[in-house]
Amino acid sequence: MIRRILVGVRVLDPDAPSGSLALEITGDRVTSVGPVAAARTDGAEVHDLDGAVVTPAFVDAHVHATSTGLLVDGLDLTGCADPRTLLDAVAARATARPGALIWGHGWQELGWPHLPSRAEIDRAAAGAPVYLSRIDVHSALVSTGLLDRAPGAVGATGWSDGTLSADAHHHVRRAALAAVDGTVRAAAQRAFLRDAAARGVAVVHECAGPDISSAVDLAALRTLDGPEVVGYWGQAVRDVDEARDLLAATGAHGLAGDLFVDGSVGSRTAALRDAYTDAPGCTGNRYLDADAVGAHITACTLAGVQAGFHVIGDAAADTLTQGLRIAATATSVQALRTRTHRVEHLEMVDAEQRAVLAELGVVASVQPVFDALWGGPSGMYAERLGVSRAAPMNPLAALAGAGVTLALGSDSPVTPVGPWAAVRAAVEHRTPGSGITREAAVAAHTVGGHRAAGDHSATAGRLVVGAPASYAVWDGAGDPAPRCLLTVHRGTTLHSVRSGGVASSRT
Repeated sequence: MIRRILVGVRVLDPDAPSGSLALEITGDRVTSVGPVAAARTDGAEVHDLDGAVVTPAFVDAHVHATSTGLLVDGLDLTGCADPRTLLDAVAARATARPGALIWGHGWQELGWPHLPSRAEIDRAAAGAPVYLSRIDVHSALVSTGLLDRAPGAVGATGWSDGTLSADAHHHVRRAALAAVDGTVRAAAQRAFLRDAAARGVAVVHECAGPDISSAVDLAALRTLDGPEVVGYWGQAVRDVDEARDLLAATGAHGLAGDLFVDGSVGSRTAALRDAYTDAPGCTGNRYLDADAVGAHITACTLAGVQAGFHVIGDAAADTLTQGLRIAATATSVQALRTRTHRVEHLEMVDAEQRAVLAELGVVASVQPVFDALWGGPSGMYAERLGVSRAAPMNPLAALAGAGVTLALGSDSPVTPVGPWAAVRAAVEHRTPGSGITREAAVAAHTVGGHRAAGDHSATAGRLVVGAPASYAVWDGAGDPAPRCLLTVHRGTTLHSVRSGGVASSRT
């Protein structure tokens, strides 16, 4: 069994000694963490890393692998300053690949004089099917060529002659994904997994479902080498037999993730108690009521698996907590706590709701970079909701203070996979008092990610004796975005850069 010793490293684990250390890995386990002088180097691979930082490998608790990977060869619209830039990008791609699907993502209309019309997109696309998701992936601009493949979109909830949202958006997204062949999908998924590993991520939670991807997509992703994929399927069930059948059909770890209770603030589909400030009369979309939420949680609890939901608005959080109470009555508080149910995003949550989540052991899978991009007194949240309602959003410190376990993630492609960016955003929250410490943020992106998948073992996400050998090595200890030199998961190297004596290998 191979022994690897990393010497001269600083280990980021709350129980690790300070200063320059030696980390010993034997096979797929951590066997020693201590002073360099005490390391037993006989018969071991010794790598002198001269001050590099070693962290537990990160867990990204919310991703969409295929959608992210498709952008390697798709249209990245995050830098589009106006509608003309977007239309020019579509036209250039249509000229280069006549008739082929044009997949794009990332536009935001803030500051734009208007959105492109469907007629303008059709002219630019020259008949090609076009799917361009907004940055939050809760609405999209599409061409008639794509609508012809999604007849159910016409007249559905969220239908318009411009941006499609809600059910209309789900129809066109399914049609766009159906137009992606298996070879392209596999290339996209591999590209995503390589990039995640290169960023120190060894585990990803894929949030699949009928309104966001497909069972075929999830099954294909789970066969690939690279970071471990914990797959969730977001589809509501009514009883335990239905839950078991759906789990068997999808191979999912749980019936959670993007099971939508509501939508997003940016697309004005997050469910609110009071109307959007910039859209009087609009209170968003509601996809599930409390009874449906309660039935789903009850069924999953009895089936022995995690349930979970996508929840953003305060009205959606009301629905979630009411549903949790229904399920606790149907089963028990302890039964719910044992299953470690989860909630995604949870951007608008009050003290009473936080207390319910803590009592019932619900893990909050949150995305701190949302606040970095859209928080603050002049950000998108303030524009949509007003400054007073926007300020308490994404209350990381309050959630942690209430006893809710946090797990950090990216929701890629909404924000890029990047653990250190998420850690920095969690610490530097744009609302004073809502941030958490760097140590707590790193723990939420490591230990918290394992907790979010139901793993409560004492060593999960840790660098202590007996823990799985899942770690990442970083240079630039003081850099806001250090470079990942090595990512290892359970003893297998997922990513390596020849630096500091660490060579690409499988241990």
